[in-house]
Amino acid sequence: MRLTLLGTGTSSGVPQLGCDCAVCRSGDPRDRRFRAAALLETGETTLLLDTPPELRLQLLAAGTKRIDAVLYTHEHADHVHGIDDLKLFSLGRNAALPLYGAETTLSFLRTSCRYIFAPESEPVSGTTTPRLSLELLEAGTSRTIAGVPVLPLGFPHGHTRVLGFRFGPLGYVTDAKEVGQPERDALKGVEILVLNALWWRPHPTHLSIPEAVAVAREIGARRTVLTHLTHETGHAELAARLPSGIEPGYDGQVLEVPL
Repeated sequence: MRLTLLGTGTSSGVPQLGCDCAVCRSGDPRDRRFRAAALLETGETTLLLDTPPELRLQLLAAGTKRIDAVLYTHEHADHVHGIDDLKLFSLGRNAALPLYGAETTLSFLRTSCRYIFAPESEPVSGTTTPRLSLELLEAGTSRTIAGVPVLPLGFPHGHTRVLGFRFGPLGYVTDAKEVGQPERDALKGVEILVLNALWWRPHPTHLSIPEAVAVAREIGARRTVLTHLTHETGHAELAARLPSGIEPGYDGQVLEVPL
């Protein structure tokens, strides 16, 4: 099983527009962070986690030729606004490309992307739109998606809840403010955990770095990789400050774990 981190940045990305800080000017390629997304590959199956605004560039960099399904964490702009780039992956299939998410996310997509999902929105002859279907995920209820067992888990994130996922020995949790005890228990035993950690100080809707470290220590994964990072934390400096077994992720990083 292979997870490629397509993006490890927060909603503003890094470099941040209009900023001249040291991290935004850094020459370290690990300090250039697209909005958060990932690719899960197992056997011949490829699952995409979220469709951020830079999706086209992310998939080109990863050399992605096929997507079998998309799993959404939630409906915020930095996680959904690249949805139109699914068009070329959805054409030529025997069925629509399935998108999985919580009802709040599916409802948002139906409303905001009517040109895709409204029954009356047929493309003009000679043109195409993404051919997609919406499939409900419920936190705590396991599903098999394109042959891959998936356990969705729910986490608070401001006025909404996000989904994180366990894929056997791998966990992926982004944008969570808290990780409750039931979810910590559900993630115990993973080999690799990808976990959001915004910055060092508290934030009302995201785990801070110290909070993420505490969660990671309780879950006890062999390796925890932090994502959804800001321009306040350069990769090298953050890596030097984190305890053993916990590291900052970077765009393009490939994490492999045997099934």
